[in-house]
Amino acid sequence: MSGKYASKIAGELKLNVGGVAAVIDLFSKDCTIPFIARYRKEATGNLDEVVLGNIHDRLDQLRELDARREAIIKSLAERNLLTEELKTKVEAAENISNLEDIYLPFRPKRRTRASIAKEKGLEPLADQICAQGLGAPAAMAAPFVNEEKGVKTAEEALAGARDIIAERVSEDETARARLRHIFFTKGIFHSRVVEGKQEEGAKFKDYFDWKEPAAKAPSHRVLAMRRGEAEGVLIMRIEVDSDEAIAMLEPLFVKNTGACGNQVKEAVKDSYARLLALSMEGEARFETKKRADIEAIAVFARNLRDILMASPIGHKNIMALDPGFRTGCKLVCLDRNGKLLCDDVIYPHSGEGACAAAAAKVRKLAAAHKTEVVAIGNGTAGRETEEFVRGLKLDGVILVMVNESGASVYSASEAARSEFPDKDVTVRGSVSIGRRLMDPLAELVKIDPKSIGVGQYQHDVEQGELKKSLDATVMSCVNSVGVEVNTASSELLSYVSGLGQSLAKNIVEYRNANGAFSSRAALKKVPRLGPKAFEQAAGFLRLRESRNPLDSSAVHPERYGIVERMAADLGCSVKDLITDSGLRAKIDISKYISSGVGEPTLKDIIAELAKPGRDPRKQFEAFAFGDVQKIEDLKPGCKLPGIVTNVAAFGAFVDIGVHQDGLVHISELSDRYVQDAASILKVGQRVSVTVLDVDLPRRRIALSLKSNPVIGPRESRGPRQEPSNPPQALRPDNLPRRPAAEKPSGSMAEAMKALLDKRRN
Repeated sequence: MSGKYASKIAGELKLNVGGVAAVIDLFSKDCTIPFIARYRKEATGNLDEVVLGNIHDRLDQLRELDARREAIIKSLAERNLLTEELKTKVEAAENISNLEDIYLPFRPKRRTRASIAKEKGLEPLADQICAQGLGAPAAMAAPFVNEEKGVKTAEEALAGARDIIAERVSEDETARARLRHIFFTKGIFHSRVVEGKQEEGAKFKDYFDWKEPAAKAPSHRVLAMRRGEAEGVLIMRIEVDSDEAIAMLEPLFVKNTGACGNQVKEAVKDSYARLLALSMEGEARFETKKRADIEAIAVFARNLRDILMASPIGHKNIMALDPGFRTGCKLVCLDRNGKLLCDDVIYPHSGEGACAAAAAKVRKLAAAHKTEVVAIGNGTAGRETEEFVRGLKLDGVILVMVNESGASVYSASEAARSEFPDKDVTVRGSVSIGRRLMDPLAELVKIDPKSIGVGQYQHDVEQGELKKSLDATVMSCVNSVGVEVNTASSELLSYVSGLGQSLAKNIVEYRNANGAFSSRAALKKVPRLGPKAFEQAAGFLRLRESRNPLDSSAVHPERYGIVERMAADLGCSVKDLITDSGLRAKIDISKYISSGVGEPTLKDIIAELAKPGRDPRKQFEAFAFGDVQKIEDLKPGCKLPGIVTNVAAFGAFVDIGVHQDGLVHISELSDRYVQDAASILKVGQRVSVTVLDVDLPRRRIALSLKSNPVIGPRESRGPRQEPSNPPQALRPDNLPRRPAAEKPSGSMAEAMKALLDKRRN
């Protein structure tokens, strides 16, 4: 079975079969993607994490398909419906939609109009009409009139026969595949406002009467329409030309223009209107939602990676301030390892006396704790607090504004309560602000990624898939940077390859009870950390103070022997190899190639010896906002420095220091055409923007990155440039498991179900 999967996946992804087979084998041995990408390059052909993730996802899909296939065969066999021909068709099905179409006529179902007609003995009449001979339908129906069975007239008999034919049409594989193609390639999204909801749903005004091709609709518009529908403001449908659809169906079933042919033609129309149209619309809605989810989740994951991999300021003595007006500014001092030294509250915005007292306290604490950096949260009173601290002119102290999104979530979390059980949530939040400047990755892993605020319609997408993607992103970031095992929190350790929450807690508990780990090998003493977990995790764990210099590098312990042989061959120590580039230049890696170790791994080892434990993140650079501090002070045309806080399909949000992010619409990102905002910007990037317009009542700021933007309200700048995404045909091989109707939420779900039940009955 694995060989079949490897061949299929390799063909679809255009990869080497042997490499894919090796990856599947490694997955079966519980190897993680970061471990395989870093330490099994020879086996996989040097595949990166993205490709490995694609293989993993496709493998799950194929296994799910086979599990469904087995369940269908078992169901058919138990009901004595499984013939060799049917079994062959089921086993040959290439995708979920094809498999479900094959199974549809045999699926146990509740009573329908067709099943009731069959109970009345009308199936032979349906067979005769389907043959479309020269006989008169009324004459054919006469023998089936039976008042005891509820068939009072020939017309009733014909109606029942048409119900049976209509159901056969709706369950025909070819008919469903062709109609599916029409809905997926030619379907039109049409949203309209629910009568009387215009004022209540003003935020969905753009969609009060909106139409666009379903195959081209970008994810943010699909999710916006669905949110409007869920909130009872919009009615959204996917519409197709019914005449075209019926014209496509009729040749499959209507053989002539005779009387019986006309009966079949009428049944086809009924089948489309009562059964097929709503079923196909349900599939199209499901598939467009799934596609929108994939795009939105990808945007979130990309933004999350950018913010997690932001430059750390490193080990510094930090004073962190969580600003506030009425309640004051919460102040904490942290040492170089992020340990809380003291906490206090100052009131720099409560009059001259309070301001003077605050200034004295800040100067005193900064001197006492040798503060090197002051971190200020960018929330309410952030710019005012920045101005206050800057006015103190603390000698040699760097001042940095920090995005505090999610700090309050952390401060109320179990992790924060456990670390600071006797401290107020405001103190915990201030600590989080300081630590995220010191090391954004180490601190932000303690917060649910959805609370960081870099997503697009994050609460509207499939939550299971969102969590899976975000967890994979966090794990990738953590393992690419590496973790200092003697100082890391259990939350950070839990994302290390092969560990997880349980082993991470065991490591911290063992460390607390026995002191710092002296070597990587000492990790084997941790309860329940067995050989497999050690293999997967060791290369990503760092011990800066270990006697073995390789313990602070990304060289895996399983390859220590190779490095020791290199040193012995050159007559030096491993430490000499690390400190002397001349010695490293003499290494002939061809001498160390073996069946399990090839050139890619050896090159990684040499690179790691040059910069052991190197941090892939960029060096920190301080940033300062412009002089404007309030949205009321903004003027169209002024240019300001800013930091990108979120990148979405329709543009990017930029913090310009006025407590309200501005939007750079995708049409304002560049002087040239831009289809993907992520190709221009990423979260955390520093930019210089021009203010186009300020809408004070709605507190909206329009910005531009163009060299010569047109200033003014939207209507004065002409139509927006909308991205013309190429048509993405929603292919039958990408369909959901159950091709009946999707399961939308809210009143629309109930309305669609009621309509479907009414039509079927």
